[in-house]
Amino acid sequence: MDNKLTTRFRDIDEVRQNWGWFFALGILLVLLGCAVISSSFYATIFSVFILGIFLLGAGIVQIVQAFLARKWSGLFLSLMLGILYIVVGTFCAARPAIAAVSLTLWIAAFCFVAGLFRMLTSLILRFDQWEWMFFSGLITFILGAMIYAEWPLSGLWVIGLFVGIDMLLCGWSWILLSLTARK
Repeated sequence: MDNKLTTRFRDIDEVRQNWGWFFALGILLVLLGCAVISSSFYATIFSVFILGIFLLGAGIVQIVQAFLARKWSGLFLSLMLGILYIVVGTFCAARPAIAAVSLTLWIAAFCFVAGLFRMLTSLILRFDQWEWMFFSGLITFILGAMIYAEWPLSGLWVIGLFVGIDMLLCGWSWILLSLTARK
């Protein structure tokens, strides 16, 4: 226990000494996030293309692994999974706009279901601060409705917008951490 506490304090000193680098990283991520948000169409296409490349790589590795462990009882499942990765990866890399539209429909459906589930759970259980979970579910549900209302056009910008927002918030977090560590 004492060792963990010592490690945490050492990490804090490390952050304090390098706060400028964390600040610079935060500024860079905020600027990149703003750039990605302002060109969310291109960011969406690029993100889906890169996803396709990663899926292709994962599919190849999965199939190679299946043949290397061919006496394993999961050979067929491993081969099928590898083939699925390759098919989906090829689709994403070859037709990123169509893949983005399809993925965005899945995102909208996920937001609908997750938001509805959170709202219902909070209403049924009524634990302390249940209102915040309900609010979170409501926002997620509304987000799903907004994405679906604009679908299929939303499929061309939603993924890039989400990536940009994530970069922006991550950058802001690094900036706040660095300014706190500086004190």
